[in-house]
Amino acid sequence: MENSKPVNVAELRRMREAGDKIACLTCYDASFALVEDRAGVDVVLIGDSLGMVLHGGKTTTPVTLDDIVYHSRCVAPHLSRAFLMADLPFLSYATLERALDASQRVMQEGGAKMVKLEGGREQASIVEYLAVRGVPVCAHLGLQPQFIHKMGAFRVQGREDAAAEAMLHDARVLVEAGADLLLLECIPAELGKRIAAESSVPVIGIGAGADVDGQILVLHDILNISPTVTLGRTPRFVKNYMTDGADIERAIGNYVAEVKSGAYPAPEHCFAGA
Repeated sequence: MENSKPVNVAELRRMREAGDKIACLTCYDASFALVEDRAGVDVVLIGDSLGMVLHGGKTTTPVTLDDIVYHSRCVAPHLSRAFLMADLPFLSYATLERALDASQRVMQEGGAKMVKLEGGREQASIVEYLAVRGVPVCAHLGLQPQFIHKMGAFRVQGREDAAAEAMLHDARVLVEAGADLLLLECIPAELGKRIAAESSVPVIGIGAGADVDGQILVLHDILNISPTVTLGRTPRFVKNYMTDGADIERAIGNYVAEVKSGAYPAPEHCFAGA
């Protein structure tokens, strides 16, 4: 890569201000960490999606803090440029003290540089508690996989006017509380555009339209090897980058290039409103 300077929170803000799209991808081991770093991925996420694509589970809720720390520790030493973010798994941030302890482990033992947690305005006190203690936080809105047993199904969020306004409000509150990044999952493209336009921090989307500051996908989805895609339940926002005989590194590089150019996501990867 021409620009080998390590990515940090300030660089992500600069990219947003300059209109440079941010390419993000999940990762769980050393080999893929090296490939993603070479391919120019800006942000690597140790996602609790590992519970589904590595462990073969149906949800992310069984993933433990030990799992996240282990996989983060596998990835961190092999990233020269990419910024490492890690999920705080289910109930690991249920209280202020637990959130701080979990963040300490993920950052000190795992080597992550930012934590991600799910939830709206109800998480503002936790975001603030972490932020003032030097923990960079990504707040995850929209479809929240850790809430699947409450939501009942993986479905698009924010389609109704009231739900969209509530999500806009949640985004404002979380940024004011100290979130350094927002991640929006499975929401109408127009709502993603509105939240990104109002936000003072970078907004990353997964099924949130093209008008956000960056995109993230699950590594195994773009390589067409996750249980989700192989069982024929491919999410609308997923694109298979292994077509046309691409090898793995070229597939990841093509994903990065399409995010940067705006070619991904195309309209067929986006959700409409009500």
